[in-house]
Amino acid sequence: MIAIIDYGAGNLRSVTNTLKYLGADVTIAGKPEQLQGADRIVLPGVGAFGAGIDALREAGFEEPIRQAVASGTPLLGICLGMQYLFEESEEMGRHKGLGLLSGRVVRFPPDVPIVPHIGWNQLRIQSKSPLFEGIDDGAYAYFVHSFYAQPADRADVLALTDYGLDFASIVGRDNIFGIQCHPEKSQAVGQRILRNFMAMASK
Repeated sequence: MIAIIDYGAGNLRSVTNTLKYLGADVTIAGKPEQLQGADRIVLPGVGAFGAGIDALREAGFEEPIRQAVASGTPLLGICLGMQYLFEESEEMGRHKGLGLLSGRVVRFPPDVPIVPHIGWNQLRIQSKSPLFEGIDDGAYAYFVHSFYAQPADRADVLALTDYGLDFASIVGRDNIFGIQCHPEKSQAVGQRILRNFMAMASK
């Protein structure tokens, strides 16, 4: 069973529909206690970091997420949900993230082509991961974002994407994963990433 966290700031419908289309047993977790017993957890997110992380905390999800990760449950952060995994973001001030991965979230500099980064771009695989089973190096995925993560540990970078600079587009450590692209909008590549997450066993 995959629990998708509903804290009022996530793109639930499209992610839920895609996972169900792929055959997943999905539950929408609107309360922290609904994470108990989940085999995998998805943390979606759209909008601004500060408002989103505040809503996640106010809904009481922070500690249950930490407990689930500590117990070995695979966690997948999508788009803004990936950014929450890091220690802080500079979007509209400084905001503390979950700190499950070391690093921070910063805005694209003025010399990149256009901000926000919208459209198809390539995933350059940096290290082996179960998320990449059946995914070719250089595969295209769909992005929509103005900020990107800067992991403190290079080992946490699973894939890079070039947008005037190389940014971490997929990250992971142990049972914690984050993808900056939108898998539900990335057609076959996004569906394969989600299938691979669905196939993961708890650590």
